[in-house]
Amino acid sequence: MKKFTEKLAESISFKLFTIVVLVLLLLIPTAFVKSLIKEREATRNSVIYEISSKWGNQQTVTGPFITVPYYTYYKKDKEVIKQQSFAHFLPEQLNITGNLNPEIRYRGIYKVIVYNSELEIRGNFLAPSFKEWKVRPEDILWDEAYLAMGISDMRGIKDELKINFDNATYDVSPGVPNLDLISKGINSKIKLADKDSFDFNFKLNLNGSEALKFIPIGKTTNVEINSDWNTPSFDGEFLPDPRNVSDSGFQANWQVLQVNRTFPQKWTGSKYNIYDSQFGVKLLFPVDQYLKSFRAAKYAIMFIGLTFVVFFFSEILNKKRIHPIQYLLVGIAICVFYVLLISLAEYFGFATAYIVGGSATIGLITLFSKSVFKSTKLALMLMSILIALYTFLFTILQLQDYSLLLGSLGLFIVLGAIMYLSRKIDWYKPIQRDNNSIE
Repeated sequence: MKKFTEKLAESISFKLFTIVVLVLLLLIPTAFVKSLIKEREATRNSVIYEISSKWGNQQTVTGPFITVPYYTYYKKDKEVIKQQSFAHFLPEQLNITGNLNPEIRYRGIYKVIVYNSELEIRGNFLAPSFKEWKVRPEDILWDEAYLAMGISDMRGIKDELKINFDNATYDVSPGVPNLDLISKGINSKIKLADKDSFDFNFKLNLNGSEALKFIPIGKTTNVEINSDWNTPSFDGEFLPDPRNVSDSGFQANWQVLQVNRTFPQKWTGSKYNIYDSQFGVKLLFPVDQYLKSFRAAKYAIMFIGLTFVVFFFSEILNKKRIHPIQYLLVGIAICVFYVLLISLAEYFGFATAYIVGGSATIGLITLFSKSVFKSTKLALMLMSILIALYTFLFTILQLQDYSLLLGSLGLFIVLGAIMYLSRKIDWYKPIQRDNNSIE
């Protein structure tokens, strides 16, 4: 029985099987690391929500548009029923210009992007017409017509809002009488004179966080936004053209025509969803440490496996006997690297955290391997390989668009190196012992 145990312990195949089992076992702490990263990200998101809920959430600006109530009739059990319906008329021209002034708010170790936007909104309407719907003139409630505008988070409005419509100034009221187009916003009763068109203009001072979006409800919608934030992300159904992003900020211009969107210039009821056509800009931090840390953690098993391969070949080629517990300790050290990475990244940023955490982990494994191998040369060789691996991973994380290409090429090179090193190994021969090996 003792001879069988010794023979099994000296078997290369059994050693490989043991290493594979250890790698699979280390999936457990790797899963805990990923869970920790997600938990910290959720905590960050709750802080963002808390600050945004007080300052102003992501804002979506819609409008303005004109709504005119009217009566319709239908029969029910031989009785004619009269009910009120709503017709909606969108502006012929809608021009929005403004400045987006970002600010970083801190809560503990977390930071949130908020902004104040100073918007000037102007344009014109054609006179509302009911001819195509064959509505009787006496059923149109012109006296109840109102101008409405959608603002997704009303808490963000900072100054008293007054609308200049057809050379008259109107106060606004919160809320909208009808929910066909928008659910939140402001409205103002207006007088529609007997004329062909109506001009409007007003200024909107609006607080928000992370993103500012618009709905292109003009037959021609022009939006120009300027900001000193230099890492924007242009989002939605339409991209700005032209746009200019530099270290000093960005300038973006959108032009959206009626034919570019999915709804007409006027309709009745709630036939269309205008939010499908929204566009705008998000203010992003240059690096999302949680996203990059989670992506890095996905490579943990590959790192553990490659490090074990280095130890395995050192054991076989240099006759340095290594105990499975020593393999396990090295694997745990690699898992701890990712815990260091996320904890340091929250304070110092991802790049600094990666360098510090990686250096500490490489140093720890190198010192440990020196005592295991009883060879400074082998320890330095392992350190060089680990430096190459961690540099390779950092490069992949930085080049997100080319990560698959670079990763596949790297794995191909590693496979080639393993095949080259293993070409002369007699897999049926027992592992040779070294007198200086640790039992």
